[in-house]
Amino acid sequence: MGHLAIRGGEPQMRPMDLSLLRPNVGIVLIAPTGKVWLGRRAKAPPPRNWQFPQGGIDVGEGDFDAALRELREETGVTSVRLMGRTRDWLGYEFPPEHQGSKIAKGWRGQKQIWFALAFEGRDDEIDLEAHGEVEFDRWRWADLDEALDEVIEFKRDVYRQVIAAFRPLVEQVREQAG
Repeated sequence: MGHLAIRGGEPQMRPMDLSLLRPNVGIVLIAPTGKVWLGRRAKAPPPRNWQFPQGGIDVGEGDFDAALRELREETGVTSVRLMGRTRDWLGYEFPPEHQGSKIAKGWRGQKQIWFALAFEGRDDEIDLEAHGEVEFDRWRWADLDEALDEVIEFKRDVYRQVIAAFRPLVEQVREQAG
């Protein structure tokens, strides 16, 4: 299976100054069944508190290395294979009511490179407490389209683009599963 590099699908709702957005990675983890991993954000009130793993890129760190590190820290997962990635940044701005440390550090939002990773392990590899800081308190395998309905509103435009970009890869895995 080859790698897929894509440009951002639909344009963002409005132009953004990417220099004001925190460099970040996002991961769509695809099970051998074609389902994708969704985690419920710890301490985030419902509804729309489920999402894909994501996290910041450390200074001097490559984006793929950041994706593998964030996935390991947030889910405990290390048994993966790269299937595809976005070529360009996909970004979102934090809404005014969103309070957090990233805003305090001067970031207006996040710009992300996304990776599609095939999960090659077993479910018991998943450990939400693998890292000291717990990001998710529950997880589940879901259909790709469920992610759009479950994610917080201000991330939905990026999720639409990620879902459109990685849908062929998810469908390919599902077909191979038979």
